[in-house]
Amino acid sequence: MARRNRQKQAGARPEITLSPYIDRKIGPLPVLSEEGLEIIEANAEHILLEIGMEFRDDPEVIEIFSKAGCDIDGERVRFKQGFCRQIITANAPSEFTQLARNPERSVKIGGKSSVLCPSWGPPFVHDENRGRRYATYDDFICLVKLHHTIPYLHHSGGVVCEPVDLPANKRHLDMLYAHIRWSDRPFMGAFIGSERAGHAIDMARIVFGADVLEKQPVLYCVSNTNAPLVMDANMSGALKTYARANQPVACTPWTLTGAMSPTTIAGTLSQVLAEAMASLTLVQLVNPGAPGLMGSFASTMSMRSGAPTFGTPEAGQMVLAAGQLARRLGVPLHTVGTLSASKIADAQSQQEGTWGLIMSLFAGANVINHATGWLEGGLVTSFEKTMMDADLCGKLCRFFEGIDLSENAQAMDAIAATGPGQHFLGSEHTQANFLTALFRPDLADNNSYEQWQADGQLGMTQRANALWKDRLEKYQDPGLAKDIDDALQDYVRQKKEEMPDADFF
Repeated sequence: MARRNRQKQAGARPEITLSPYIDRKIGPLPVLSEEGLEIIEANAEHILLEIGMEFRDDPEVIEIFSKAGCDIDGERVRFKQGFCRQIITANAPSEFTQLARNPERSVKIGGKSSVLCPSWGPPFVHDENRGRRYATYDDFICLVKLHHTIPYLHHSGGVVCEPVDLPANKRHLDMLYAHIRWSDRPFMGAFIGSERAGHAIDMARIVFGADVLEKQPVLYCVSNTNAPLVMDANMSGALKTYARANQPVACTPWTLTGAMSPTTIAGTLSQVLAEAMASLTLVQLVNPGAPGLMGSFASTMSMRSGAPTFGTPEAGQMVLAAGQLARRLGVPLHTVGTLSASKIADAQSQQEGTWGLIMSLFAGANVINHATGWLEGGLVTSFEKTMMDADLCGKLCRFFEGIDLSENAQAMDAIAATGPGQHFLGSEHTQANFLTALFRPDLADNNSYEQWQADGQLGMTQRANALWKDRLEKYQDPGLAKDIDDALQDYVRQKKEEMPDADFF
């Protein structure tokens, strides 16, 4: 009986306490010297002064820059030497807190904190039972719930998949509602156009109250440039709307070397910094002091096929350098995580994804999008890869916590009590710490070959398939106050009735 109890105890899972974000105890890894940083910064200033950036189909943006003294040529804006850096460093906060519906889940963005967010944007989903298919709203809700069960994710995210069974011009309302209803973590707002951004802000006011929204970030928006050196009205419109509401905007150039930026790393970094600085300057001119992040979604392109590639050494170098550049600019860094070009949750997806997430954390990134689930260059969210990536997130959360140097962790009494030539298997210290001292992944199989055979000879993907189903079965609804829920549903219904269905944004 005693033996069975010990075996049962050894197989027990530790109670995982969800941390609202990673508080990194291990410092960032520099990849550029002081001289290298100065070269990139000087090149970015040259781009802003001599080439400039176009802000298309948004006359108000042109007027804002004109009043600030910038050189205007149609939709092309050129910036005086040092202008953007001065505006950003004088006004943009270096860190802020995004409130969650559950205050215990609020996240600090900036400094030594890192926030992990799930996959964002794919129009397809994949699982081992149904294969690759267009995503539906039911898939979206399942993913929101699944992410909510993962203790190593800190954020509910945004477009965790694109529910194509809903009208394109209205689905943002349903997606926002799903995040609010089925998770109590922070979430992202709609990011295409000022109208959709306004809907997100209205819904946030219902949840948090208008007085809270005026003073505190409760939404998170990503505003991408159209590299090279363009921002369109959909992005600038959302940027202005969030900035005026004092909600954070991650100004993120999306580049592939050799296609949307130079094929060389130094050239790409110079362009990325220029685009990010111009966008961040717009945030501060719209509302001085509004939170903004320098974003970098820079990856590489296959010189054989022209397809995007991920998990490359060059992508790692770019994100490490972006972290250095953001810290010198005095703003948090937004970047990406477990990206992969693989079509399924396989060894390639884990190799590429692991490299990407590790590099982003060593870059000191403050918000990491696509930390779980991303496949096929962003076309697919995979249920199995979500669980495999979750284990990776857990490992890195534990790693960046640093080494515990408490009296208990030093274990001097245990060493003295055990003595030379003995073992620690039965020591009181081992019994007291074995559930929590070492990270325990959910999916790794470290049993004997014979035990693995007896358990069905399952690979990790098969184990991940069983795990995500189990997690959904055990999902615990965080609940939502009925008056807030009713108000949100009324708002969504009203906005949908105001416009006809459309298959375009």
